[in-house]
Amino acid sequence: MKDYWQNYVDGDWVDGGAGRVDVVNPGTGEVLAAQALADEADVDRAVAAAKRVHESGVLPAMRPVERGRLVQAMGRYLLEHADELARLLTLEQGKPLWEAHKEIQGAARYFEYYGNQAETVEGRSIPLGQGYFDFTHYEPYGVSAQIIPWNYPLEMTARSLSAGLATGNACVIKTPELTPLSNYIFAEAAEAVGLPKGAVNILCGWGHQAGAALSGHRHVNQIVFTGSVKTGIAIATAAAANVVPCVLELGGKSAAIVHDDADLEAFENDIRWGIYFNSGQVCSAMSRVIVHESRHDELIGRAEAVAKSLSVGPGIDRGEAGLTMGAMVSEAQRDRAAGMVSDAERQGARVVTGGRKMNIPGAFLEPTVMADVRPEMTIAQEEVFGPVLSVLPFKDEEDAYAIANGTEYGLVGGVFTRDLDRATRAAQKIRAGQVFVNEWFAGGVETPFGGYGKSGYGREKGREALWNYVQTKNVAISIR
Repeated sequence: MKDYWQNYVDGDWVDGGAGRVDVVNPGTGEVLAAQALADEADVDRAVAAAKRVHESGVLPAMRPVERGRLVQAMGRYLLEHADELARLLTLEQGKPLWEAHKEIQGAARYFEYYGNQAETVEGRSIPLGQGYFDFTHYEPYGVSAQIIPWNYPLEMTARSLSAGLATGNACVIKTPELTPLSNYIFAEAAEAVGLPKGAVNILCGWGHQAGAALSGHRHVNQIVFTGSVKTGIAIATAAAANVVPCVLELGGKSAAIVHDDADLEAFENDIRWGIYFNSGQVCSAMSRVIVHESRHDELIGRAEAVAKSLSVGPGIDRGEAGLTMGAMVSEAQRDRAAGMVSDAERQGARVVTGGRKMNIPGAFLEPTVMADVRPEMTIAQEEVFGPVLSVLPFKDEEDAYAIANGTEYGLVGGVFTRDLDRATRAAQKIRAGQVFVNEWFAGGVETPFGGYGKSGYGREKGREALWNYVQTKNVAISIR
């Protein structure tokens, strides 16, 4: 573990003009290392490097299959360094070591998938009658700015970086201040596979400084952001001043509708993955369960058993996959989640289990299940981003849809039932960008992901994501 980590600009490791920030190990509360912080001048240099690469034409000039092979090779580089990378990710983010390995595998999969997709971005011929030949052509935007969240720093960077490079863009990445260290791997991978200097630039900086400079930069051509609604609005506003398109993924308050015929024994696994994986710090977490009143008490009992079965402690000590949970990313995030639980209690909700800070060093919150939650409560309306499950009863289908759709978000949703007609109706009625049926987190890298309402706009993952990174050009030829 190095004491000090630098930024990566135009092929060089460099200090930052805004000083340094301490990166804290949330599993112990101790300082892990210091990270260089970029200022506005550093952002200018990174954008200029990316702009130079774009204007050189070196990336779009490649045959797409060759560009795709470079992208795929970056994913293999991650896997080749998975052991040391997973340890670093766990130490800076808090998740169990086995979850860190799973994140690295997911990150590598993005490079594999979008590397394969590079040669499929094809235009079309448009018939205009005799005397004309008309066709469409896709071109990269140029400089892609990618602002990364702290909950999955490797996987979220890989998601946008792989698609951006596969379509011929040069990229500037702003890493999160809480978990910046593991992003070093993308700089090393870019060098290892032979990408030109300036094609990948990686900066850590404060959101109000480096993030604001990047999102409002006049030479940035496209922005991808995952994070809070408040920050997303600020980024979109800054980008609008330069008429720059954005992809915004802004979180959710996602609900699973559990009908009276659902297999509740199988649903226990969905609870474990849906709300306690990564300590609930997942934008598409199953933070609400809306269960038919006839199965409410049984589900509460099963959820309580799942929460109590989890072994919670430092992620570095939890290398075997199973019923384990690590720290939250910081004490501030832990305290915010615990405060929302206490506020819900004051509003009349009941803590079935958990809900308190753990009496050990680090940013740990007990796995929590809450009952007697009403739809209008804050805990049912606002994103906790922690290991807190709220359970609400419903009487009939329309009641369930009203509760599920009764927030400003619309990222994902789910329905659990043996009735195909009922599941199909739910898929149509739930206001969300993705609907899971009988398995939370069904789907994969291949399936488009994005939200309705304040969950943002644009789609990531799947082929749909590719169109975020290219512009359509039409060529109309008059044949004389």
